[in-house]
Amino acid sequence: MSQYKVKTVHHPLNCTVEVPGSKSITNRALLMAALSDGECTLHSVLFSDDSRHFLTSLIALGYVIEVNEVDKYVLIHGKGRQIPKKEAAIDVGSAGTAARFLTAMLALSDGAYTIQASEQMKKRPMLPLFEALTSMGAEFTFLEKPGHLPVQVKGAAFGGKKPADKVQVDISESTQFLSALLMVAPMLENGLKIHITSRKTDGSYIRITTKMMHQFGCNVVHEGSLYAIAPAERYMPGTYQIEPDVSAACYFYAAAALTGGHVIVKNVHSTSMQGDMKFIDVLKQMGCAVTEEREGICVTGPKDGVYSGVDIDMNDFSDQTMTLAALAPFAQTPTYIRNIGHIRLQESDRIHAIVTELTRLGIEVKEEESAILIYPGTVKPGIVSTYDDHRMAMAFALLGIRAEGIVIDNCECCRKTFEDYFKVLDRVLA
Repeated sequence: MSQYKVKTVHHPLNCTVEVPGSKSITNRALLMAALSDGECTLHSVLFSDDSRHFLTSLIALGYVIEVNEVDKYVLIHGKGRQIPKKEAAIDVGSAGTAARFLTAMLALSDGAYTIQASEQMKKRPMLPLFEALTSMGAEFTFLEKPGHLPVQVKGAAFGGKKPADKVQVDISESTQFLSALLMVAPMLENGLKIHITSRKTDGSYIRITTKMMHQFGCNVVHEGSLYAIAPAERYMPGTYQIEPDVSAACYFYAAAALTGGHVIVKNVHSTSMQGDMKFIDVLKQMGCAVTEEREGICVTGPKDGVYSGVDIDMNDFSDQTMTLAALAPFAQTPTYIRNIGHIRLQESDRIHAIVTELTRLGIEVKEEESAILIYPGTVKPGIVSTYDDHRMAMAFALLGIRAEGIVIDNCECCRKTFEDYFKVLDRVLA
């Protein structure tokens, strides 16, 4: 386990930063390319633990893939509705996207497969997806804990069967369950109608999914709690450009707020489809100025890093909860982050992790079931536990930009999505 000591700065940070491609878009593009009817080339691909697990899983399933990590592209020979190997074992690691998306893909196939996962992924919720896929005709054998990975799956089309073309799913624990069902719908000859049974029926990541499906040639009709994909819809091969990761960009934008400096993240523009763009609006509320430059969006922090706290519903861009929590101790007024109960079920119980670490560093925090109230205070030196959660590691490093003596434990966990994060941060702080 390695540690990273954050370098405190006493001047405005003024810099231009480049971040890797989006994990969410990369892993969706890999799935759609595999299910397309021919050769697809993906550019600006993210290479990280999560995306490598996705790629090695596709290779284990028999797909022919050319990977170039230097030039950041992947060429996939799509096989349409057919998975090349009818029997295989895959390992999705800790990648929630790979776990949910590939489970759905294999569950609608005519093959039999084993899906392994990391200890962290074994704990994450999957039951609503398993139940939905079982209702469509898939058969699951749970190898350890019921409702969780690892599993053996026999596809709903195994032995010439016809998978059901209607399904219900609850997405209150994760919108990835719906994204998975949507993206594999073109595998079905009769299309698919999905009825959402939870109060939540939409979300920023679902909108990324449906927009990308459209870009790959497949249309989704959405009305209220119903999503429908017509029988004729198929993914078309071609080339696809992956956006920079806005989630990663936000850490550097937050550094501008902390120091009163200005930060440009290359190629992040207001046209981005990623939900974490909403965090830039939160920074505006806190007193930052935002401009669109030719190179990318520029965030300029308020003079001397003096800003107000906010009261904000972060349900739709909850990956930035940790980032806002790291800004909150230095604000002039308290910060209240609402409607984030689902982040207890992610890489860690993120609400509990935030409360525990800020309290240990001398900050007063009130924990609710689905909200956090953070009071301004003086951050004490200390070692931050990261709970093997990449977002805790990356976001809580921001504390050390303003407060002396902050050390991030197990900093390597950020390999999940941004393996060079601390090298990039070093360059920015230098």
